[in-house]
Amino acid sequence: MQLVQHVLPTSALILSPGALSGPPMFNWHLTPARRAGRGYAVLPNHDKPASLPPAPPTATPVAYGTWLDRFPAGARPYLFLLRLDKPVGTWLLYWPCAWSILMAAYHQQAALGTTVGMLALFGTGALIMRGAGCVINDMWDKDIDARVERTTTRPIAAGIISRRAALVFLGAQLTGGLAVLTQLNWYSIGLGMASMPFVIVYPLMKRITYWPQFVLGLAFNWGALLGWAALAGETHWAVTLPLYAAGVSWTLVYDTIYAHQDKRDDRLVGTRSTALLFGDRSRTVLSLLSAQTVALLCLAGYANDHGLIYYLTTVVGAGGHLAWQLTTVDFDNTRDCWRKFESNVWLGALIAGGIGGDYLYRRYRTDADGNRLVTRVEGDSLSATAEKRAE
Repeated sequence: MQLVQHVLPTSALILSPGALSGPPMFNWHLTPARRAGRGYAVLPNHDKPASLPPAPPTATPVAYGTWLDRFPAGARPYLFLLRLDKPVGTWLLYWPCAWSILMAAYHQQAALGTTVGMLALFGTGALIMRGAGCVINDMWDKDIDARVERTTTRPIAAGIISRRAALVFLGAQLTGGLAVLTQLNWYSIGLGMASMPFVIVYPLMKRITYWPQFVLGLAFNWGALLGWAALAGETHWAVTLPLYAAGVSWTLVYDTIYAHQDKRDDRLVGTRSTALLFGDRSRTVLSLLSAQTVALLCLAGYANDHGLIYYLTTVVGAGGHLAWQLTTVDFDNTRDCWRKFESNVWLGALIAGGIGGDYLYRRYRTDADGNRLVTRVEGDSLSATAEKRAE
């Protein structure tokens, strides 16, 4: 039998992956055509050895396209769960607290340091409890969020954070919130705890009623009752109830605008909102709610004996801002709905600025001779007496 030899070019010799870790190995393949004839040919082997399993996919760190991406990859989903990149909700929770604290400070002419310290304490509490509210909301809404375009990337809905891990995280936040609450008097601690049912049931309301925004208003504006109690040791209901009601009306306005972003998906999923309830009448209904908000702010200011600074800044300013929102908002434009919703942070600041300005003016005003006018509380009214400056 005659053996036919073929000269092989060096390019036909291919090292197998095994050559990287052991003795050189050559893989020789015979083509069917050559096997049928008398000769043999060598072809490169591009096949992976069966003994080597495929490499596992490389995990890509979650990126959200915000400043949260600067944090370690393991922390990002939890920070995103807290909506730290969108502080609007924290401000909207904080402003009713600030209004109430400043109104109490005005009424009692509290020291500036005491007032600022209480504002800072409530700011910390608002940051913690808003995050806790987001976790509770996302735990309840896991399946709904996965079906709504705007919320599919939320960590619990996306499966990045399990419900069990979220529950542990929530426990840590509530512990922090309790630590803030225990800095207050016992009356305020009890009053603060009374708000928790609204916080817990709010996410469920969209499943059973078209008024989840109303329940959100009850929870988000609880600080209008709590702030006064924290500073004064009790609640002045004649002032705080209309202030609280004004906040609830305001929440119905801004959160209905917010809900218009999701109305298409809400119809498909079957969840409810005031945006769907009001529909094409949204502008009219929200205008009436805005007028109610302004009227209640007037009532709260009257009950607290506020002055011109309050009415010009808080009442007129808030009324003008609400009018601008409702005359310009495009309910079918999601970006515009978000911009109008976000602008309510400045409306809350405007109201606080009017109350705070009135407080500072009354506390530090002087008479024509340069004597400081000291304001004292006498029953439910205020009186001012001149006190000469120390030489």
